[in-house]
Amino acid sequence: MTAPPPGPLAVMVVEDDPALRTALAASLGAHGYEPVAAASAEEAIVLTEQRAPALILLDLNLPGADGLQALRRLRTFTSVPIIVVTVREAKADKLAALDGGADDYVVKPFDVDELLARLRAALRRRPDRANEPTIRVDDLEIDFVREQVTRGGVEVHLTPTERRFLELLARSDGRLVTYAQVAGAIPSTRGGELDQQSMRVLVGQLRKKLGDDAADPRLIVTHFGLGYRWIAEPTADDPSM
Repeated sequence: MTAPPPGPLAVMVVEDDPALRTALAASLGAHGYEPVAAASAEEAIVLTEQRAPALILLDLNLPGADGLQALRRLRTFTSVPIIVVTVREAKADKLAALDGGADDYVVKPFDVDELLARLRAALRRRPDRANEPTIRVDDLEIDFVREQVTRGGVEVHLTPTERRFLELLARSDGRLVTYAQVAGAIPSTRGGELDQQSMRVLVGQLRKKLGDDAADPRLIVTHFGLGYRWIAEPTADDPSM
């Protein structure tokens, strides 16, 4: 028997404003998604456990537990993309959300087409990339098992710190990796935490070795004041092999 075609992807809208919640749900439905609506953090957690949505749009200003609390709770049991959609534009709020596990951060008022583009980009990221033994991007190959990087078939010699940083970025599924996350994962060679100036030097060295141009990056993008993002799309394996 032929398997039935898959249904539309479920996207949860966690928003306490009924008008905005309805408008977002309508836009999602018009673009082929199945909207799932929640008006509070508590409702979002219950519905996520029941419905397992493909992506969550999460407001921060919610009644009861706020969005940051919801984000931390959601990240204890789901790895689906979460895009924060909020009026809070302070850098501290953005960093708190990204450090808490958000994939993206959109400030209200927003353009619906841009939000949908960000949603599609988040859904394109492969959820199992963090477990892949090898990532290939054009002529670049990163072998996590052998801890080896080659470019055009020639081994790229990385320092242990460069290798740790590259793995941290490449396994991030395209999420922003904040300065705090880098500092927490990679110790300084001088002891203590890696500072932002050392990170800038590290990224510059890594770009040079990997053939990445800061002015027109294909691998690593710097988000000034926030952190770094791995933007490279992996090269598909040759289907004829």
